[in-house]
Amino acid sequence: MSSQFGTFDSSKRAFDVVLSAAMLVVLAPVIAALCVAVRLKLGRPVFFRQERPGLNGRAFNLIKFRTMLIPNPEKGIESNEQRMTKFGLILRSWSLDELPSIWNVLVGEMSLVGPRPLLPSYLPLYTAEQARRHEVRPGLTGLAQVNGRNDLDWDKRFKLDVEYVDNRSWALDIRIMALTVRKVLRREGVVTAGHVVGAPFTGPKDVT
Repeated sequence: MSSQFGTFDSSKRAFDVVLSAAMLVVLAPVIAALCVAVRLKLGRPVFFRQERPGLNGRAFNLIKFRTMLIPNPEKGIESNEQRMTKFGLILRSWSLDELPSIWNVLVGEMSLVGPRPLLPSYLPLYTAEQARRHEVRPGLTGLAQVNGRNDLDWDKRFKLDVEYVDNRSWALDIRIMALTVRKVLRREGVVTAGHVVGAPFTGPKDVT
């Protein structure tokens, strides 16, 4: 933890604990209702769990509501496009699938604001500068999410992630959270054109 941001990071962690606990209590009826809806629409499991790199690249299990069908080659359900459901798209468009991730915030694996946690397979593909996104806890929302989300190319996303790392403050966090509410209500930048779950990062050679 950089001494420059030590006080902020410590107070931010306390804020994350208090607010995430309050959110889980207030949103408990919504989360319970969504658990039932996912179970009825998609069956089991209700939750999607996937390993993601967090602070300093340490792995944790990200928790979200499941939005896709389980792969079934016998039924021809293999690609993301085939697996995605209309119900799942609704959950994603309103960011409701991410409500269980509030638990990741409460236990200290994530923060309310920070770079989004991506796939472990991306770790060896980052440049040294891009890898700096792991100097802070990943967030439910971040600077890249309120400036285009999946509409941005990877280069712009990573630049915004590092910009957040270098300029994090209460003023910036509050602005990001306020803009997040507007983005969610407008359902902007949820998917990348031509990719139902967003275009994958394949390394700097694809960055423009």
